Amino acid sequence: MSRAIFKSTLLVGISCSTQLRFTIKGASFRAFGKSPSSSSSSRVSPMATSERSDAAAASSPSSSSPASRSSASAIDFLTLCHRLKTTKRAGWVKKGVENPESIADHMYRMGVMALIAADIPGVNRDKCIKMAIVHDIAEAIVGDITPSDGISKLEKSQREQEALEHMCKLLGGGPQAKEIADLWTEYEENTSLEAKVVKDLDKVRQDFIETLEYENEQGKDLDEFFQSTAGKFQTNIGKAWASEIASRRRNH
Repeated sequence: MSRAIFKSTLLVGISCSTQLRFTIKGASFRAFGKSPSSSSSSRVSPMATSERSDAAAASSPSSSSPASRSSASAIDFLTLCHRLKTTKRAGWVKKGVENPESIADHMYRMGVMALIAADIPGVNRDKCIKMAIVHDIAEAIVGDITPSDGISKLEKSQREQEALEHMCKLLGGGPQAKEIADLWTEYEENTSLEAKVVKDLDKVRQDFIETLEYENEQGKDLDEFFQSTAGKFQTNIGKAWASEIASRRRNH
């Protein structure tokens, strides 16, 4: 399979708004900061932008300093991550859940779960929190791919890997980008105790806590989500939390 080609274009208007555009296997994805004005008078041509940038660089040496480049990379990265807040979790959308959680909602709550979980011998809590925050970060580009989309696990993994690599380059590389990539890979490959804990938190979060809440709030039958993770927990904390939620569901 040919690797995805990523293209990013920075469009600058008078308002200094930023739009990042990505193309993956022929499908376009965009992450927006403040929307540029639609007025033709406020749009600057690429040539004019280039000339103005060159002039600014010549008159302000600090504009090309490492600190300036680092700040620009960080804001570009965070602008792309905005998609995590606006993209709803696809499984809930397909089930007709009203106002379902976003990808960012999901990752944040998992981070809180890692924070309050009981101590586990040999498990680094801080690492679990970080892993929970980044485990779905590539979905800022590829979206929330579900089994019903007809995409194989291998294809899904490759798309997400390529998206992650692009995001790390967008961040400018360096130790922070490497940490994100290492945490994501460790989670995907399930190669550590922390990864096993976070994977269990992922199952508890989506297939138990959120499912129970939507059933109670919206009167939906979402039993398939409970059944999809039955017997798949790897840690005692995952099993204990899932058992508690299942008990509450039976008694509701």
